[in-house]
Amino acid sequence: MGIVNLTPDSFSGDGVGGDADAAIAHAEAQRAAGADLLDLGAESSRPGAAPVPAEMEIVRLLPVLKAVRDWGLPVSVDTMKPEVMRMAIGEGAALINDIAALRTPGALEAVADSEVGICLMHMQGEPRTMQASPRYEDVVEEVHAFLTARLMACQAAGIAKERLLVDPGFGFGKTAEHNYTLLRELRRFTELGVPVLAGLSRKSMLGAVTGQPNGAARMPASVAAAVLAVERGARIVRVHDVAATKDALAVWAAMERGNQ
Repeated sequence: MGIVNLTPDSFSGDGVGGDADAAIAHAEAQRAAGADLLDLGAESSRPGAAPVPAEMEIVRLLPVLKAVRDWGLPVSVDTMKPEVMRMAIGEGAALINDIAALRTPGALEAVADSEVGICLMHMQGEPRTMQASPRYEDVVEEVHAFLTARLMACQAAGIAKERLLVDPGFGFGKTAEHNYTLLRELRRFTELGVPVLAGLSRKSMLGAVTGQPNGAARMPASVAAAVLAVERGARIVRVHDVAATKDALAVWAAMERGNQ
């Protein structure tokens, strides 16, 4: 999954704000690099980020979504607002990627009658405060229980299990130790019976162990994290550096074919 940030304040430094042409060009670069799907996001969810109005998200998203929806790649829209979900579905999005796991009032109803895929992510707290003091008794079991409950809520609302994915939410209300525990135990989430998405690219958990500053300097660590996630059962990895990640996964896949 190639990331296309339409925000001016992305933590990774690759946001394009309201520049639709720049966003479309970046999406094209992600496609050319080998992305299998594109993830458009118009509201920053970095630690400390303030929310933006739904109208602003839609203004940023709409021209880009219209430009890329016919490229032959599934398009994901990263949002937690029902209004934005309905717009995205109407304009051809294939996946809603929701960091709030459809807990926003009206979100379940916004997607239930559609055919789009839905990614349910775990987040402790909300972006403005989630990294203030994250605490868990057992991070794996608590995240697992949350995702189980959200899967059940979706199915109770009439959403087929075949439409659902889960994401443990690396960096969303977790310390570096929590994040590495989740990565080590990622296969536990495959037991939920739906595909697992892992988003580790360029995150602070990587800087914590490498000392690399934000942005592209974390690319090698991001690639390593993506391979480890796939090795532990992730079916989708959400990345900034598509080409490097694809190459690394090709090497891993060749090794796995030999083992089989």
